[in-house]
Amino acid sequence: MGKDKLRKFKENETFACLIQPSTEEVLGRDYHLKGSWGKRIFGNGNPIIVELGCGKGEYTIDLALRNPEFNYIGVDIKGARLWKGAKYAEENKLPNVAFLRTRIEFITSLFGENEISGIWITFADPQIGREKKRLTSPLFLERYRSFLKPGGIVHLKTDSRYLHEYTKALAEQNNLDILACTTDLYGSGRESLYDSQISSLCGRAAVDALFEVQTFYETQYLAQGLPITYLAMRIDRDGEYVSPDWNPDSWER
Repeated sequence: MGKDKLRKFKENETFACLIQPSTEEVLGRDYHLKGSWGKRIFGNGNPIIVELGCGKGEYTIDLALRNPEFNYIGVDIKGARLWKGAKYAEENKLPNVAFLRTRIEFITSLFGENEISGIWITFADPQIGREKKRLTSPLFLERYRSFLKPGGIVHLKTDSRYLHEYTKALAEQNNLDILACTTDLYGSGRESLYDSQISSLCGRAAVDALFEVQTFYETQYLAQGLPITYLAMRIDRDGEYVSPDWNPDSWER
């Protein structure tokens, strides 16, 4: 391990905004913050939004700066990546930002029933051929449902048409409420989003943020001319989610 990574890991331990539970603390048991993030971490009852696979935390930070009436938690397993966002939040004393270093597989041990108001999944690995690891698979939707408030929105922003089409097929075949969907966010999809349910539910400023807030990887993909997709859905429903019947071969790349 390089000296710079070791330095970041050591500095991470000093950041009050960065929570780093051990595997033993979350594997098969409830973490002590479960159900009390608002009170114990943010000191308020404001809605909490989670970004899964937040990387360096730039999306979490930007959303928090734009929306001080919400609390944001960025989740990732890579400590060296989280260091950048946590350091910025610490140095700028952002009261509505926290970061959580953990595997997303452990998420149900960390958040309680009706604790989270919304989820962002930004540029996740599409996990081609490995559905159970896909962050929009039935397995993960079951996990999200355990802590997401009724009506809570799951946002998927990705350059992967494979992941987008899979998630759309899953939503349609499970009768989930798709609030917005576009395969070209910065092109033909822009105006349609202002007319979508996302705009009416969250406001035009939320739609503006879709274009103005960009992750590190997103800027790279746009520079390469890759289209960015976006899908927003509610996952409220009773019973099990089922895998979609779709044609993955059309979208692998």
